[in-house]
Amino acid sequence: MAGIGKAAQAYRDIERMVVFGEIDPGSLVSESFLMEKTGLGRTPVREALQRLSRNRMVEIHPNKGVLIPSTSVEAQLRMLELRRVLESLAVRLACERALPADRSGMEAMVARLERGGFDLEGYAETVRGTHDLIVTGSHNAYLADAMAPLQGLSRRFWFTHVSEVEAEIKAGASLHVAILRAILAREPDAAEAAALDLNDYLVDFSYATLGPQGSRRSR
Repeated sequence: MAGIGKAAQAYRDIERMVVFGEIDPGSLVSESFLMEKTGLGRTPVREALQRLSRNRMVEIHPNKGVLIPSTSVEAQLRMLELRRVLESLAVRLACERALPADRSGMEAMVARLERGGFDLEGYAETVRGTHDLIVTGSHNAYLADAMAPLQGLSRRFWFTHVSEVEAEIKAGASLHVAILRAILAREPDAAEAAALDLNDYLVDFSYATLGPQGSRRSR
């Protein structure tokens, strides 16, 4: 059990380093480097890297090292096409299936998001927590497995490219609150509409990273 816990911690630590650019995109690092950065042993780090590789957060190159891939708008948009469908399903199922414990967690998250005052890392944890609450509330393990890499990649792209931090955090928090409130009200149509609003925001954000020529309306 301790090993499982350490692998999960290694995953979170390395994912955080990738998401926040603590390891430069395009760089090749060693397991030893990651062991030193996380303070964890080879086995949990290796297990974490296998999972991160499956989730497309890193690429493992035997006898060379671990590559931190660069982000791209094209890849982000393709990912969001799939996330759009799966997240709509997740919020509808959560409206139907969320248990009292799930709903209690969602209520606490709504209060936390509305309280605000986040730095980037604090906001990252609320985003992760919100997604975890929704997929847990859907009570479909297959959906949870499918959503995890999509949400991780989405977070990475957003945190890599965000510039107007305060405004973007405020916008994102409001969108996540709308989803959670609709689930708590057990209104699947409203929850799906709120999830699609979030997806539209992420698509617009992705295009905006291309500059003025990147507007969706210019296509």
